[in-house]
This record gives sequence, structure tokens and C-alpha cells, in this order.
Amino acid sequence: MKRHSTPGMRLTGLLLLLVLAFLLDLTAGPVKIPLRDIFRILFSPVAGNDTWHFIVKNIRLPKAITALLAGCGLSVGGLQMQTLFRNPLAEPGILGITAGASFGVAAVMLSGGSMATLYAIKELGFPGSWLIAIAACAGAGLVMLLVLTLSGRLKDNVIMLIIGLMMSSFTIALVSIWQYFSNPEEVKDYLLWTFGSLGGVTGQQLLILTLLITAGLLTAFLSSKMLDALLLGENYARSMGVTVKRARIIIVCSTSLLAGSITAFCGPIAFIGVAVPHLARLFFNTSSHRILMPACCLIGTVLLLLCDSIAQWPGSDTVLPVNIITSLLGAPMVILLLIRTKKLNSYR
Repeated sequence: MKRHSTPGMRLTGLLLLLVLAFLLDLTAGPVKIPLRDIFRILFSPVAGNDTWHFIVKNIRLPKAITALLAGCGLSVGGLQMQTLFRNPLAEPGILGITAGASFGVAAVMLSGGSMATLYAIKELGFPGSWLIAIAACAGAGLVMLLVLTLSGRLKDNVIMLIIGLMMSSFTIALVSIWQYFSNPEEVKDYLLWTFGSLGGVTGQQLLILTLLITAGLLTAFLSSKMLDALLLGENYARSMGVTVKRARIIIVCSTSLLAGSITAFCGPIAFIGVAVPHLARLFFNTSSHRILMPACCLIGTVLLLLCDSIAQWPGSDTVLPVNIITSLLGAPMVILLLIRTKKLNSYR
């Protein structure tokens, strides 16, 4: 008899693939470090080569952990947005959440004075990290609430998507005006931040990012039943005892926390939020969020780790911004998905 793989077996396979991608990311970089030495550095307090020890423990390991957190957060945030608005193209970037987070970061970095630069924020340590994270989450939440308010009155997913795009364009225009009247040094720091990077999050910043992503993911996982009900429409959700208004607020808070914190520390990262939920549905052939949530976490993390490995191709002295790689891989992936599925009926 022909055996079919169960969701548990597929999740286990993705978990093994995640381990391989994580190790690949640790080995990728201009300095070639054998895998056996990486294991020795990770699991022994004293390493033979001090330079290799510093590179692995202080640069590559925090970067790989950041990719793990960002992959989970962006994928789950995209899944929540697509379910909430029942729109296959909905994700934090398209709906303006990422632009709102960027506006919050710009409000801190371009506000004038030496204390507003990214370097100064990092030098502030723990309080400075909270400052930029809170600003990004607040900006993301504000834009998302505006989109929700307008879409609630119009009750049309297509119009909601257009409103999200217009809000994103409006926010980006405000940031551009702010950049035009800012000092060149501040503009340079902000432009470097917009390229996206997983390598600048270390120490206390990584701790704060971990706390914020964990809080957002826990909220999202606890909302699985509400998301399953909302997938069939608001009227069905109400018949199942779901308070739609409260569900919207919870989902918006979770997504804003995830997208805002990731955008604050890593910069805008494209296509992970829109592509990964479709890959998860295609791979598991289910609409149950109890399966899609962990699936999105695993697939999103694997993709972002692979993109980061490609961005710092082994033996190359040049490290590309990760946002470039995710866009180069994500855009064709979404196109292929649309061609293969013809139309995405799971939201209609």
C-alpha cells in the first residue's frame, strides 16, 4: 500500500532541514571555518583558535538566531494578515505595517541631534534598544489600526488592499520628506538600515528581539481557533462564539509586535510574509492554523537562513543585504505559486 506522510512527519522533516540550514549559515562567510571546528566552538567553553571563536560566537551565531526569530515572526505575521482579511496578497509589507514601523524608526533616527543616530541608539544599550523597538511597534500598530478602521467601514477586501498600499505610500512619502530635511549623516544611517541586515543584532538587542518575538508568537498561537473561524467569514466566526472586534485587536497587536520589532532591528525584509504562508498551505494541504503556524515558522526560518547564506557566499568578501536576496528569490516564488494554483480559493 502507498504510504502518505502525515503532518507530523512533514514537520519533523522541516525541523531536520532547519538544523541543516542553521549549520550552513554558521559556515557561510568570508572566513572558512570547518564544521567540526564550529561544533567544537559551540559546545566547548574554550576554543583552539581565538579568532574563529570570536567569529562564531559573536557574529555568526547571533546572526543565525536573528534569522530564526525573523523567519518565524514574518511568516506568522503574514499568515495572520492573510486570514484576517481573507486576501492571499495580504502581509505586513503590503498592508503598510512595515512602512509604519519604518516611520517609527525614522522618527527616532532622523529627529535631529547626535542622540538620534543609529550608532548612538546602539550605544545607549538596553534603554536605547527599547526606544527603537517601541517606536517601530507603535508606528506599525498605528498604520494597521487605520487600515482596519477604514476596511471595517467598507467591508471589501480589494478596497482594503488598496487602502493598505496607499497608507504605505503616504507613510513612505512622509519619511522621504523627513530625509530631505535631515543631516547627511542621519540619512546615511537610515538608508543603510533600509537595506536589511541580520548581522547587527547582538547582546542586549538580541535579548529584546527574542522577548518581543516570543510574546508575538505566543499570542498568535493562542489565536489559532479564532483564525480558523475567521477564515470562513465574520458571520461564521460570530456563530462560533468569536468576538470579531476583540479577535481583530488581538491579531493586529500580535502582527504589529512581530513586524514592528523585526523591522526595528533588522530593517525591512520583503516577501517572507507573503510567500511562506502559501508554501505552508501547499506543502501541508490544510487550512488548520494549528498546523500552519509551526509550518510557517519552520519554512520561514529555513528560507531566511538560506537567503542569509547566499548573501554571504562562502569565500566571498562581499556581503549583500539580505533584503536583496529575499526579493530576488521571493518574487519568482510568488509568481510560480500563482501560475501553479491558477487562483487561490482558500479565502473565498
